[in-house]
Amino acid sequence: MYKTPSKQLSFEDFNQPLGLHMDPNNRWIKKAAFIPWDLVEKKYKKLFKGFKGHVAKPARMALGALLIQIEYGYSDKETVEQIKENPYLQYFCGLLGYEYKAPVDASAMTRFRKRLTPKRLEAI
Repeated sequence: MYKTPSKQLSFEDFNQPLGLHMDPNNRWIKKAAFIPWDLVEKKYKKLFKGFKGHVAKPARMALGALLIQIEYGYSDKETVEQIKENPYLQYFCGLLGYEYKAPVDASAMTRFRKRLTPKRLEAI
C-alpha cells in the first residue's frame, strides 16, 4: 500500500533543532532542488497495486537513500547510519526536520532496490 505525502518538502520547511541553520549551498540541498520529486512520486506510486498492508515509505525516502548509497558505495546499514547522523541527508530524503533516530531500518534498502531498479533509476 502507498500513501502520497501531503506536500513536497522545501528547504525552508526543514525543521532544525535549537535554531541551527543549514547552508543552502550544500550539495545535497542543491541535488534535492534538481530532482523532480513530484514526478518521481507519481511514477513510484504506480508500483503499488493494493490497498492492504503496511504503508510504504515515500518515494523521496526510497530514491534519496538509494542515491546516497550509490554516491558513496555504502552498505545498507551504513547508508541508514549516515542518514541518521546527517541533517543534509535527512533533508534530501524528505524528512520534515532533523531526527536523531534512523528513519528506516537497513532491510528497507532491499525493498527500495526491488522497486527502484537500475532501469527505473536511469529513467528518473
